[in-house]
Amino acid sequence: MSGEDEREVTSYVRVVAERAKAAGRRLAHLSPEIKNKALLKMAAGIRAEAGRIQESNRADLEAGRRKGLSEAMLDRLELSDGRIEAMAAGLEAIAGQRDPVGEVVAQWRRPGGFEVGQVRIPLGVIGIIYESRPNVTADAAGLCFKAGNATILRGGAEAIHSNQGIVEVIRAALQEAGVTPDAVQLVETTDRAAVGALLRLRDLVDVIIPRGGKGLIERVVEQSTIPVIKHFEGICHIFVHREADLDMAVELALNAKTQRPGTCNAMETLLVDAPVAGEFLPRIAERFKAKGVEIRGCSRTREYIAVDKAATEDDYRTEYLALVCNIRVVDGLDEAIEHIARYGSRHTDAIVTRSYEASRRFVSEVDSSSVMVNASTRLADGAVYGLGAEIGISTDKLHAYGPMGVQELTAKKFVVFGQGALRE
Repeated sequence: MSGEDEREVTSYVRVVAERAKAAGRRLAHLSPEIKNKALLKMAAGIRAEAGRIQESNRADLEAGRRKGLSEAMLDRLELSDGRIEAMAAGLEAIAGQRDPVGEVVAQWRRPGGFEVGQVRIPLGVIGIIYESRPNVTADAAGLCFKAGNATILRGGAEAIHSNQGIVEVIRAALQEAGVTPDAVQLVETTDRAAVGALLRLRDLVDVIIPRGGKGLIERVVEQSTIPVIKHFEGICHIFVHREADLDMAVELALNAKTQRPGTCNAMETLLVDAPVAGEFLPRIAERFKAKGVEIRGCSRTREYIAVDKAATEDDYRTEYLALVCNIRVVDGLDEAIEHIARYGSRHTDAIVTRSYEASRRFVSEVDSSSVMVNASTRLADGAVYGLGAEIGISTDKLHAYGPMGVQELTAKKFVVFGQGALRE
């Protein structure tokens, strides 16, 4: 790319961000009724324009096949009837949620006759950088809008036509509801320089949220001058404790690994307490094999069952997103917690146990954004938690931790009420 071309891209992205900034100031004061009206119009528009959106999607799918995209990538890219309906239903669900903006979080009186309060406010302008799945376009736009934020969407080149079709419908719905369409904007160039340009606009953009593979997220973190909310990986564990209900443990491990292995909340490593390994491992191995799971086991695991490969240090650090599972036999709760601390990604980890004491220690000492007791890691999801759609799952503690719904797209400001209050 020539310097002149890069300057043109940078200028274009800046204009988009300036429009978003101006829109954001207006969105912060919209009533819940107007926001909900707009969200419902977005949902109705997506249903009404499903054919046009799918026509745009077919252009992306055809281009993807010509470029040799994998079947898994093409599946993530496709907007089936069910996925179109899920987008519309997701927007309706967001409209039905409580509006967090303006909520008084806390209020207290101080000596000197003044009151201090904390009130929820929008973050401002949120840049979403994502890959593949065009349904993210509707989810992200709807969630950010409900929380009073303007959104700049930068999807992957492989989904450009699909994203354009969805954003056209969303902007038309905003216009019809009497809201500035600049509240939701798409960076329409596929030039990679646009990402770098967006990441430098700290005077206009308040937060960046990347959604995609580890390479994309690492690039965003390295290059961004703007705060980033992210999760790199979902290296999730289930620990089968010596006091576990083994029937339950088999079903939980099977669900966590095989129900949808390509997701970030699928289990990647199964930890088994030594006293139950002899009974439990043959049972789970039989069920895994029936589902086509490749087992990579530690030396102690291999004493009880046949495995496909020996598990290595690198395996324990790998997010497979596939029907591959590490199994390691450990000596008790301490060793399981130590393994999770060493190899985990602070996404989701679970214990299966009847012991109240063991469960409380696990919940207290495992430093993950979701910690499960006798539950599948696959439950770690904003919709399942009752948050509605989610913008992503944060494995950073600043500014949010775990599934991010509407409330996590706000900040808190202090408001002080006095009657001529002075500092002595």
